[in-house]
Parts: sequence; structure tokens; C-alpha cells
Amino acid sequence: MSQKTPAPPPADNLEAMLARALGKPGAAEAPEPKPEVAEADQRCGYVAIVGKPNVGKSTLLNALVGQKVSITSRKAQTTRHRITGIRTEGASQYIFVDTPGFQTRHGNALNRSLNKTVLGAVADVDLILFVVEAGRFNLADAKVLSLLPPDVPVILLANKLDEVHRRGDLAPWLRSMQERHAFAEFVPMSAKAAKDIQRLFTICEKYLPQQPWIHDAEDLTDRSERFMAAEMVREKLFRLTGDELPYTSTVIIDRFEEEGQLRRIAATIVVEREGHKGMVIGDKGEKLKRIGTEARMELEKLWGGKVFLELWVKVRSGWADDEARVRSFGYE
Repeated sequence: MSQKTPAPPPADNLEAMLARALGKPGAAEAPEPKPEVAEADQRCGYVAIVGKPNVGKSTLLNALVGQKVSITSRKAQTTRHRITGIRTEGASQYIFVDTPGFQTRHGNALNRSLNKTVLGAVADVDLILFVVEAGRFNLADAKVLSLLPPDVPVILLANKLDEVHRRGDLAPWLRSMQERHAFAEFVPMSAKAAKDIQRLFTICEKYLPQQPWIHDAEDLTDRSERFMAAEMVREKLFRLTGDELPYTSTVIIDRFEEEGQLRRIAATIVVEREGHKGMVIGDKGEKLKRIGTEARMELEKLWGGKVFLELWVKVRSGWADDEARVRSFGYE
């Protein structure tokens, strides 16, 4: 990565930041995306998306990229890896880095790996999007905020704005947040609103260094198809087992073969107890079959080709507390 350009100067004052964030009269309107320009004028930079578990980081990343590259579920700790999503808009290429939610409970080997991933992601980026639920801030949010490096500009992204019923409460809340950290910008928004996503591109653009693009304009992620296959199976596993199955379950790809547009994949779902195996397989194998069917359909949509997916379930007691096994299962 090239030398970082100096961060833009802070907003004129807090009231100007509030005016822009809350869309008051006189606030700057988001300009239209710029047309493509010469390589000398291209911008390209890394933007980390951080926050506690379940604040909508993966949903935000998928909306920014325009396609699913990070799995989502209601279960905390769904994202376990540093996921890179790429979006090229006009002359600017945004390389978004989605991170696991920082873990403050259960200091096992898996959670230590997840926290290492978060710290590594924020160490060398041009901009940080600190995601919180609009109008809310608790100890878990504060823990993440305390880890952010002081020399990288941070945007306070107040997500789930559609769930805030009294918008008048936002201004005092934003003022209180500015006392916690010198944020470069406030962005109250909903990751599900297309106009908010487009506005976020415009806000982030000025923080990207002027340098040639790192990836091709059509690239969406730097993760391999093998990795994406494991992630899609894990998403369906969590979604279809609900809160019954502990978060420590994982997915290992045993075989990945390509034959033209056809992919043949064999994967193992790893659980910690014999009782969990029954939850995953279900009555007469129906749950496992549904997990496989939904994951296969998602992968066929992602890749535009046929997928044959075979799933197995194995018990590996205590794997999440075993440093060597955590690494062997693909965690950093």
C-alpha cells in the first residue's frame, strides 16, 4: 500500500458536522458519481468496517459492494475472517475490509484469533467506519472504540437509522459521541437504503489516496471461491439452526474441483458435541439437506454456474480452545 495522504482537515465545527449529518438546510448535497478519468487521477484506498457483533457490518459491506461477499445471520460472531469487498465507482476504488465483531467474552483460542483479525485490519487503512446502532452506545462499543489508532480518520456510522423513532434525539447523542472521540464525520444511515449507501461513497472518497487502482474494476472480493463456499455453508448452518447451535461450529472444505462452469464441492460441518450433530442433521437428514440446498443455490447465484455440494458432519470436541486446531481450520 502506498504512503497515506494526509487526512482531510476536520469539519469546520461540530455544528457544521451535525448539519451535514442530519440533512439540515444548507448542508452539502451529495454530488453525482464522477465519470472515469485518467489513471493519474485515480483514487484507491482501504476502508475498515469495525464495531461490536451484530451492528450490521456485514450487511453494510454487501450493500457497498453490491453483491453478497460477507455472510450474515442473527447469531453473534457470524463473521470470523477479514473479508475484503471491492467497489469501483467512477475514478475511485474502495477496498472495504469487514472484520469480526470484537469479542469481550469467552477468551478461548477462537476469540483470540478473531480479535487479532480486528486489530490487524485497522492497523494499515486509510479510513475507519466505526459502526454503531443509531442513538445507542454501550461498553462493547466503547471497547472497540478504544482500540482504534489515533492517526487514522474515523467516521461515526450510525446504522439502523430506520429504527430510530425520535430523530430529535440524534443531535444530542452525536454531540456526546464527539466527546468520546474526535470523529471526522457523522453519517446517520440505514445500510438497507440505496441512497444512503451512495451518499457514503461520496463522503469516503476524499479520504482515499490518489494512486492507481489495486484491483480490476470488475473485482468484488479478493477471497477465493473455496473460501466463499465454506462461508455460504456456515451462513445457512447458523440461519437454519437458530440459537440452538453454539457459535463454535465451523465448516471445512475437503474437496473443491472445477470442471468448466461446474464446481464439485465436499465439505465437513464441525461441531463440538455429539448432541450438536443431531441438531445439524435433523429428522431423517432433512436439516442437513436443507442447509446444503440453500448453500448450493446461493453459490450458483454467486458464480453463475452449476454446483454439486456434498456435506458431512463430524464432532471435534474442544476445537475452539485448541490453538493448533483453530489455525488448521483456517483462522489467523
